[in-house]
Amino acid sequence: MKNNKKKIFSCIYIVVNIVLIGMISSISWTTKDYSVNQKKNAHLIGVSYMTMNNEFYKIISEEINAKVESEGDQLILRDPALNAERQIEQIEEMLDKGIDVLVVTPVDWQSLTSVLKRAKEQNVYIVVVDSDVEDERLVDCTITSDNYSAGVIVGEYFLTQCNQAKVVVMTHKVAKSGQDRVRGFIDTVSGHEGITIVKEIDCEGQLEIAMPKLQQVIDEGVDFDNVFCLNDLSSIGVVAALDEKQLLDQVGVYGIDASPDSKSLIYEGMMKASAAQYPSEIGNEAAEVIYRLLEHKKVEKKILIPVELVTQDNVEEFEIDRWQ
Repeated sequence: MKNNKKKIFSCIYIVVNIVLIGMISSISWTTKDYSVNQKKNAHLIGVSYMTMNNEFYKIISEEINAKVESEGDQLILRDPALNAERQIEQIEEMLDKGIDVLVVTPVDWQSLTSVLKRAKEQNVYIVVVDSDVEDERLVDCTITSDNYSAGVIVGEYFLTQCNQAKVVVMTHKVAKSGQDRVRGFIDTVSGHEGITIVKEIDCEGQLEIAMPKLQQVIDEGVDFDNVFCLNDLSSIGVVAALDEKQLLDQVGVYGIDASPDSKSLIYEGMMKASAAQYPSEIGNEAAEVIYRLLEHKKVEKKILIPVELVTQDNVEEFEIDRWQ
């Protein structure tokens, strides 16, 4: 197992470097327009996730793009790289291009109201994925994992593992999905004698932010023995920080996503649990909704994709090297 751990951590540090490189290169590749086999009078689909520095969104995007290409339509993908102002500017640009549908994951769930109003004035259909916007009245359909339940099921499992705990919570406060997951976890564990939330750290759900911020907390002498993370990019950063400080055997790490990397860490005993999300299913649902809207058919206002708990006891039932 020791050799496996070394192998996994070598992979983690490679991932850190890839992430940093990806942040620099993402602007260039995401300014491309995708237009395979376009038909005459093709529909134009605009897409803006909060960041493409996350395999989760790449999988969602692949599913949507496959459907758009099969229909002979055109997709425009933009990457705001977690910058709310940039996301608004990019959506404005797509509206200027005359998009028929906007698919969006908000960087800041409260920041998009004005630009979404403009989209509705232009009769653009709006499909929100992964994380809600503040004014749902502007949205034709919102498709997310059951984010609150994800926090709940991790919290319930956490309580089976800990009678007493001092917990650090890694958050992403401007993302509604992150808020809901953290709220689900805290609602579940709060009120249990011996369980204390000692600190909340906003890491924007990013590995390269979570790792140094947790290292700083350790250096400051904060006393904790468990960490709950809003997603598994941050949980991988937390595991790396704990390993760097030789504290991994003393701290339990819990996350949400069940990404391939986190499932490997769970399998090796370096993470306790994660709530599995299914980006392929979110992408498939979004693709179907897009074309139902374009055909002027009725769609559900809110679609919640169920989540499942992954622990060391059942991780082998999941495909560890895949994110479905």
